[in-house]
Amino acid sequence: MSAQSYVQEWTRRPVREILAGMVGTFALIPEVIAFSYIAGVSPAVSLFASFVISVSIAIFGGRPGMISGAAGSVALVMAPLVHSHGVPYMLLATLMAGAFQVVFGLLRLQSVMRFVSSEVRTGFVNALAILIFSAQVPQMLGVTWHTYVLIALGLIIIYLIPRVFNGIPSPLICIIILTAITIFHPMPVRTVADLGELPTGLPHLTLPHIPLTWTTLEIVFPYALAAAAVGLLESLMTASVVDDATDTHGSPQRECTGLGISNILVGLFGGIAGCGMIGQTVGNLRYGGRGRLSTFTAGAFLLLLMVVLHQWVSHVPMAALVAIMIMVSISTFAWGSLRDLTRRPKLSSLVMIVTVIVVVITHDLAAGVVVGVLLSGVFFAWHASKLVNIQSDRHDSVLTYHIKGQVFFASADLINEAIDYTTDASTVILDLTNAHFWDITAVQGLEKIIEKLRAHEKHVSINGLNETQHDLFNKQSHENLLKFQ
Repeated sequence: MSAQSYVQEWTRRPVREILAGMVGTFALIPEVIAFSYIAGVSPAVSLFASFVISVSIAIFGGRPGMISGAAGSVALVMAPLVHSHGVPYMLLATLMAGAFQVVFGLLRLQSVMRFVSSEVRTGFVNALAILIFSAQVPQMLGVTWHTYVLIALGLIIIYLIPRVFNGIPSPLICIIILTAITIFHPMPVRTVADLGELPTGLPHLTLPHIPLTWTTLEIVFPYALAAAAVGLLESLMTASVVDDATDTHGSPQRECTGLGISNILVGLFGGIAGCGMIGQTVGNLRYGGRGRLSTFTAGAFLLLLMVVLHQWVSHVPMAALVAIMIMVSISTFAWGSLRDLTRRPKLSSLVMIVTVIVVVITHDLAAGVVVGVLLSGVFFAWHASKLVNIQSDRHDSVLTYHIKGQVFFASADLINEAIDYTTDASTVILDLTNAHFWDITAVQGLEKIIEKLRAHEKHVSINGLNETQHDLFNKQSHENLLKFQ
């Protein structure tokens, strides 16, 4: 990336970027605090982590316009470690996770995202929209009618204000109006203060005070590796959503290393590892956030609210934040995918549905994506296996099999099933001119066929074995097959 392009990502439409980032901040607060309880840490740990990640990723990240923070998927990974060994072990795991992510980026492991199909990505987005909405349900249970009225009023403001005025993002107007109403007309509604004690000081350098022994590393290593993998997966999935929404391309490799650097800084300042947050990112995009300034603002404004304006923030009614998150969930859900269920191939639709179900049941975005990718791979292999075509023709005592297509573990047996080992032909020719062998299973299948034919006293000849495939065969097999050509 050129220095000019990098500067433009900071300076383009500054007012709109700052306002969009402020919307992202208010979308961060309830979710980050909720995730802190999942992880078993204080709200300050998650809030400071979100500040550090947002500011750092704005500088070092590869996908402008994306909001990152202390996300629930990573909190789920860290929770058992915190509950069993305490926060110091979590801090070491965060530092190690960041180091792993930097290494992953340097090794270009972000390329594995190419194996995530569009159906899996759609399922990921839809599942997250459902999780965002379901996370608001507890704030709507056991409350008075005032809460429902405020939520309805908040949604009206969010959706109707942009029709007449676009100068300020409507979610900010929603927060100001609903907060003013509850201050001047007190009513029994929950506020941000009810979520937990908010931090009042600045984050400071905090190193984990635990013995750095092999036993400690054995405890922390699996959690750090899992957090690194889950965080990268969610960040890269979120980045792909931004790419699609903006018709631009970020740098996945830089996003990997940038997230790693950010998590190392988070660990140094006593926070929990984080990653990209798609709900907040969609809200940022919706209100014009496209550059690095919106990402930076989301973190910087969060710190300002926590340290300088925490008294005011504590009075913000939860109804306002619930209305914003309902809007985010509606915007996040790919409604067109419902229409496409009957238009697209059934197996593709099944992959999307299964991804959604797994994520919603487990509340683990990584689990849903992994299952979706595995299903996509299985279905692809099943389709590809049907592309193998085997035809035979006979001239006198010579029987020739013409094998065409891609031969791999899912299609190798089709060749074996097509061979007539009891034929009275004395010579069998296997024509591989239009065949491509992809793995050891296919090679072993070919060797097995040759052995069986020779066991039936047939003279076997191999035609058209592609020279570029010889590295699949071991030395002995290579020599044997070349004899038949």
